[in-house]
Amino acid sequence: MKDTKRLKEIISKFSQGRVLVIGDLILDEYVWGSVSRISPEAPIPVVEVVKESSLPGGAANVANNIHALGGRVFLGGVVGQDGSGNVLKEELLRRGIETEGLVVDRGRPTTVKTRVIAHHQQVVRVDRERKEAMGDSILKQLLAYCRPIVDDIHTVVIEDYGKGVITAELLRVMKEMAGNRMLIVDPRVGSFSQYKGARLITPNRHEAEVALGREIKDEESLREAGKELLHGLSCQAVLITLGEEGMCLFQKGDSVTHIPTIAREVYDVSGAGDTIVATISLALAVGANLKEAAQLSNLAAGIVVGKMGTATASAEELKGIVDK
Repeated sequence: MKDTKRLKEIISKFSQGRVLVIGDLILDEYVWGSVSRISPEAPIPVVEVVKESSLPGGAANVANNIHALGGRVFLGGVVGQDGSGNVLKEELLRRGIETEGLVVDRGRPTTVKTRVIAHHQQVVRVDRERKEAMGDSILKQLLAYCRPIVDDIHTVVIEDYGKGVITAELLRVMKEMAGNRMLIVDPRVGSFSQYKGARLITPNRHEAEVALGREIKDEESLREAGKELLHGLSCQAVLITLGEEGMCLFQKGDSVTHIPTIAREVYDVSGAGDTIVATISLALAVGANLKEAAQLSNLAAGIVVGKMGTATASAEELKGIVDK
């Protein structure tokens, strides 16, 4: 049961939170249109384009969510020397998010995900990316951005989309830099061993299943999975997100909290995981405990899935839904 007064008190402090986000930057492109016929060339719909838009994605979307909630965010990542990288910087600056931590890598393109949407449904997604690990010179520039500011940061978020920015060496150095601060890792599918020592890890069901090599099919297997990840990675907490089934928080001392999803119409789940990580990091930055932070993140995710495209929630929206 949620403590409405306490949750609203936490939200009211969001402007005091300072969060460092490091990870894979993505430009989310949207092509909006309508479908009235099938192509004569192949059995596919013909989308007549009405408008196009671009939004910060990946780690940039986490930063955008923190900013939208009222927090102060510092963002580090890599873009290419290309038009897409320029667009991503412009979109961040337009929202008031600093771009000093965006390192330009001339040897790789900016990661772009293009979604074609017609009648509120995603028709197709096109990804343009390179996934190899970033070079040493790029890593040094990224860490040089982090070092002078980390002392003034409350929480650190590692956002791993598997595009090459989050390397074992970057993780090692960021764990050292974070010290006693809350270090949160939003993992990618694959080996979780490199995340060992993070304070909080936030896999979804599929990522947890792949990491453990078995299916999470019921409450018992969920609890076993959470506890195994918690102890195996030496974390303070593990939050497994479960889509329409909500989320489950595992903490040291065998504390398990299942947080059911809020019932509302779902239009688009794109970026909901980013909203969860952003809300948790900001709530923890201003003194929330893990359970309170998870509750707020669940509510924030419920807001953004009710919107089309990569969306954000505001502090006022969050306060409004806390009362319901």
